Amino acid sequence: MKSLTATLAAALSIALANDAARAAEPSAAPAPAIEQVAQFDGAMPTGITVAPNGRMFVNFPQWGDNAPFTVGEVVNGTTVPYPELATNQPDPAAPAAHFISVQSVVADGANRLWVLDTAAPGFRTPQPGGAKLVAIDLATNTIVRTIVLPDSVVLPTTYLNDVRFDLRQGEAGVAYITDSSNAGIGGIIVVDLATGKAFRRLSGHASTAPEPDFTPVVDGEPLMNRPANGPAKPVRVASDAIALSADGSLLYYGPLSGRTLYAVPTAALRDPRVSEADLAGQIRDMGAKGASDGIAEDDRGRVFAGDYEHNAIRVLDQGKWSTVVTDPAISWPDTLSIGRDGYLYFTANQLHRQAGFHEGRDLRRKPYAVLRIRIDSGPVLLTRP
Repeated sequence: MKSLTATLAAALSIALANDAARAAEPSAAPAPAIEQVAQFDGAMPTGITVAPNGRMFVNFPQWGDNAPFTVGEVVNGTTVPYPELATNQPDPAAPAAHFISVQSVVADGANRLWVLDTAAPGFRTPQPGGAKLVAIDLATNTIVRTIVLPDSVVLPTTYLNDVRFDLRQGEAGVAYITDSSNAGIGGIIVVDLATGKAFRRLSGHASTAPEPDFTPVVDGEPLMNRPANGPAKPVRVASDAIALSADGSLLYYGPLSGRTLYAVPTAALRDPRVSEADLAGQIRDMGAKGASDGIAEDDRGRVFAGDYEHNAIRVLDQGKWSTVVTDPAISWPDTLSIGRDGYLYFTANQLHRQAGFHEGRDLRRKPYAVLRIRIDSGPVLLTRP
């Protein structure tokens, strides 16, 4: 087994090699300007989504910041609970009717906001009956669908992370969810939105697992779990970022603890008659995107990815990765969302500065922010004509 010193040295060597590779990238268009569109002086946000009509929603998982609400809408620079405060108050007696700890919010092309509730505050075992997908009608701001995910897909180690929708499949569409477990196995959860039936795919496969010997370097030092009392341990987070191709034929994904982007055909992913072995044989390696907590797809077929090691946003365009912009303000780019206004929005939440990575010292500096850059393209909204 490698010593801790050898592991950290290897991590620094890899980081330097990545920097050199980026420096050698062919020169491109000037980097777009970074604009701040929202800031948060309280709890740390993770998710961001911009609805087709321009409304902006964020979420605050219950990781220890005691967020007064876990889903919010940014209105005139102020974040208010959404759809209202009562739904954001956990109720152990009615876990399906209240948000517990939301990790992701995604607006679809049918004027709905989908809320992905982990039901796992503090990364604990999900509360029975609480892990769910919730659809809110943006015209009426009322909940119109709640899908409680069964124990067959929500394992004791599951942490639901991000979700994408293709509303053309089946009677009401399909959802794809990443399991970014930091203590068990990763995987992709497929959900039939009409029936609520769900099943796991690529569960424990190498592409949904943390990359071996991966240690990211952020803010100039190896990022590791460093409790106030106890030895440092690697950060081992499974499948996290997720996106769909412009035509919906491919699902892109990758582990948070890794730098590789993978793609798998969605038709095979949805079909339970395709064996796990046959499905694994169809996985494509899309190259080194950088270490990402979030990715997003646009209607031109490009995939954008955060690069939390380099305070950067990168893009896969016509088979080649390049850096779009890098700036200290992009401090841990988390979720990415593309609006119809031609901008890519993303949260910069300083996740790596949390106390658990720094021997109990919280190094985050408020405010946290939602930033955006102009990309001159639109979102992928897979709906029936």
